[in-house]
Amino acid sequence: MFSRRGISPAAAFLHRLTQKHDIDDTEILVDAGGYQTALSRHDLSGHLDYRDRNHMEKCFQTVTMRIDRLCSFWRDSQSSTRRWLRRFRHYYNRYRPNQALDGSTPAEEVLN
Repeated sequence: MFSRRGISPAAAFLHRLTQKHDIDDTEILVDAGGYQTALSRHDLSGHLDYRDRNHMEKCFQTVTMRIDRLCSFWRDSQSSTRRWLRRFRHYYNRYRPNQALDGSTPAEEVLN
């Protein structure tokens, strides 16, 4: 979101966030990149938990990688792309075993 890291960009982001949204009951997962200090400047508390954060980063990394692969070879129409992405989403959620879910699919995990 910012071209640089540190307390000042983190504090600016949190200031805008608190101005626009009620975040009193919000759990904020942060890394150590200035957010702990920035949170305390705004009388907010942060929970430093890399497990949840790492899962989300892995998910975004996977999505980004797959989008990059798709864009490198896909030369068809938008409707064809949407159709292919719907099929892929269906396959990914219902048939493809997920290592992070001990071999279950996301659909199985949600339904169990």
